[in-house]
Amino acid sequence: MTTTALPEAPMQRPYNFSAGPSAIADEVLAQAAAEMLDWPDAEGHSSGVGVMEMSHRGKDFISIYEATQAALRELLAVPSNFRILFMQGGGLAENAIVPMNLSTLRNASSAKGVVDFVLTGSWSHKSHREAGKYCTANVAASNALDGHTTLPAASSWRLDRNTSYVHLCTNETISGVEVHELPDLQALGCDAPLVIDFSSHVASRPVDWSRLGLAFGGAQKNLGPAGLTVVVIRDDLLGHALPICPSAFDYKLVADNQSMYNTPPTYAIYIAGLVFQWLKRQGGIAGIETRNIAKARLLYDAIDGSSLYENRVAANCRSRMNVPFFLKDESRNDAFLAGAKGHGLLSLKGHKSVGGMRASIYNAMPIAGVQALVDYMREFEQSGARTD
Repeated sequence: MTTTALPEAPMQRPYNFSAGPSAIADEVLAQAAAEMLDWPDAEGHSSGVGVMEMSHRGKDFISIYEATQAALRELLAVPSNFRILFMQGGGLAENAIVPMNLSTLRNASSAKGVVDFVLTGSWSHKSHREAGKYCTANVAASNALDGHTTLPAASSWRLDRNTSYVHLCTNETISGVEVHELPDLQALGCDAPLVIDFSSHVASRPVDWSRLGLAFGGAQKNLGPAGLTVVVIRDDLLGHALPICPSAFDYKLVADNQSMYNTPPTYAIYIAGLVFQWLKRQGGIAGIETRNIAKARLLYDAIDGSSLYENRVAANCRSRMNVPFFLKDESRNDAFLAGAKGHGLLSLKGHKSVGGMRASIYNAMPIAGVQALVDYMREFEQSGARTD
């Protein structure tokens, strides 16, 4: 984004396996720290202020915004007929904002449109419940009976012929289920657009935009700090907001005003821009995906080869980003977490709704961090075997 010489990354810090807000690359944090009081422009000239102090309509921030937009479009290979919106409210807000914009696509005169949901875990359940306030929210498929450990085959989905769109969470942060290939709705006889929540694996792998109408995600897992929400929407889906939709959440208004209808989350956009430049230096999406595959394989192999740990997700839909695992002897959970903290391995406690452990290994987690976790897991297992 700028020509600032990259400062040295800080000394080795603990490895942060938090599910979100999550780790940001040390290199990015170091650059943000160096520019905190005085952001330099592309030529290295002093602006005299930090990004948090800038007017969102001033030329300095506009240059940051434009560079961030362009970098994300390049990284994710977003086609020209899609708009990138920088919004606020996170994925939870989008659970309401999406139906307020798209639920009457099939019938603009209808007070309440029909939307189909594929339930794959906690987040898609929340999406379904929230959307029910603004539309008729159908359940097209669910993996609840399997404990959210599998994915219902697309061929089994019960899609309503009047549905305005189909909602799918493509990576469930809590249950650790990931959709590795987007469904082709047209092949299923459905011409409605597919909407995905890709909050927890955005920028970790390529996106097949030919099968999508809209994708949304909070930034706080792979793109930067909490506060920024990215929405990528196809042009033809703009301009269909319900009358009750707040102006700041009307996608067309946001798009027409270059995401500045209201004051955007300026500092979060700036940090996201630094993250995007960091991703480019890692080889872009292709490079980071290769690393993510290696990290996930290392951790899953350690779990599968253990007599103490287990992962309950079907092998064909295991998440590369969020790896839940359980100790078969749960009386050792507290000891495991205490030992992990002592080894500089943080935020491994599983979500309160499912228990156990969870390692979130987003883009910023280096393979050395996963190796350190695997080494500790083996050490902990062996120490228990010696004392039994």
